[in-house]
Amino acid sequence: MAHPNEERFRAGYAAFQTGDLEALRNEYFTQDVIWHAPGRNPLAGDFKGVDEVMGAFAKTFELSGGTFSVEIHDCLANDEHGVVLGVARGERNGKRLDTKYAHVVHFQDGKVAESWVHQDDQYAVDEFWS
Repeated sequence: MAHPNEERFRAGYAAFQTGDLEALRNEYFTQDVIWHAPGRNPLAGDFKGVDEVMGAFAKTFELSGGTFSVEIHDCLANDEHGVVLGVARGERNGKRLDTKYAHVVHFQDGKVAESWVHQDDQYAVDEFWS
């Protein structure tokens, strides 16, 4: 049986995949969530608060023409932490993104309170979004 935070993490990913930002905002993130996005591209930075994070997600969909997607290879979670190993894909301006990543989060009362995404090839990610 999976830990409840693993189930919530997977459900949050499903909401992201369908573009259900309201579910993410209200059900899966704390109001003061901090999202750390590495790199040197228009989507990089530290986004503080659920409004900034939702804005970054909306910009991700906008810049990729809705093609950005993530695929979970594995998900692990306990009361305080979660990790997703996955692949991110998308198309933009004739470029293709296909990168593996590790997504690490801190949970607070079953919601994501802080997030870090670690890409396998940050240079390729930066090139794709720039």
